Amino acid sequence: MSKLGDLGARLYRGEVGYDFVGKRFLWYGVSILITITAIVALAVQGLNMGIEFKGGAVFTTPKTTASVAHATEAAEKISGHDAIVQELGSGGMRIQISGLDTAAAADVKGKLATDLKVNAADINADLVGPSWGEQIANKAWTGLGIFMILVVIYLAIAFEWRMAVAALIALIHDLTITVGVYALVGFEVTPGTVIGLLTILGYSLYDTVVVFDGLKEGSKDITKQTRYTFSEIANRSINGTLVRSINTTVVALLPVAALLFIGGGFLGAGMLNDISLSLFVGLAAGAYSSIFIATPLVVDLKEREPAMKALKKRVLAKRAAAAAKGEPVDGDEGAEPGDSSEAVSGGNGRRRR
Repeated sequence: MSKLGDLGARLYRGEVGYDFVGKRFLWYGVSILITITAIVALAVQGLNMGIEFKGGAVFTTPKTTASVAHATEAAEKISGHDAIVQELGSGGMRIQISGLDTAAAADVKGKLATDLKVNAADINADLVGPSWGEQIANKAWTGLGIFMILVVIYLAIAFEWRMAVAALIALIHDLTITVGVYALVGFEVTPGTVIGLLTILGYSLYDTVVVFDGLKEGSKDITKQTRYTFSEIANRSINGTLVRSINTTVVALLPVAALLFIGGGFLGAGMLNDISLSLFVGLAAGAYSSIFIATPLVVDLKEREPAMKALKKRVLAKRAAAAAKGEPVDGDEGAEPGDSSEAVSGGNGRRRR
């Protein structure tokens, strides 16, 4: 068995573990700092909205010897508007000029062909109206709202309302960070970006639901035992799925990274940049939030209950009494009749013989 596989097995059995829940205020602080940075970036720099949302024209040229800087300067001089130029893998260029109407597009196309020394007939021109992008944005907001409502309802039914609230906060956390990164790096926001943002919602929930399922199973009849507090069971649930979460996230990130750094960076494919950056940041943020945000939030909400407070007092009192007698406090010795390691630790506990 590999070292990672052996570590995963030991984490699952509860032989080793990291106190994620105990250090939750550190993770909260990190997340708040990142979120504030994202919000400030949005407020100061704003989003670089694509031509689909602002309206204008997109010219795709055949292979040309002109540089990107030269093409940008020429396009802005000819049109009188801001231009964004991307070099394509074929050697051609994708020139976006915002605010360009239909009447001026034909004239700009001809002058661009002359300046870039290509045939005007070989330049493909697409005109986009801002109303189309507005429709996409409105539908995206509607879809996001419906998705959030359905997620909360499902998690509240399948688990409990505290987990639904925690998952919703984690989703908002992931979306805010992803959008903030777009503002920081200045990547263009296109319909591909919207698709990527909607796609990461499912990925963000995947690891969260896996941990919640282990927590639900591990906390069955929790008040009937005095071995573990709720926070300790939650911590075991995170550790038990930690290696699985890391593996699935890395496997998902590798092809997305190829799209972002190879497809978008080296091949110059604009649409790949748009969708892959949102997927890459969203996947990483989703894996982080499921471990460091969602489950610790459930603990904070759950341990406010009188029953959980009373359980914690009993567990600590029992451990103090055992420590005073010099007895072990981390096993099953002294467990109440009917206690089972399966019931209190989701299968992660070990019974000593």
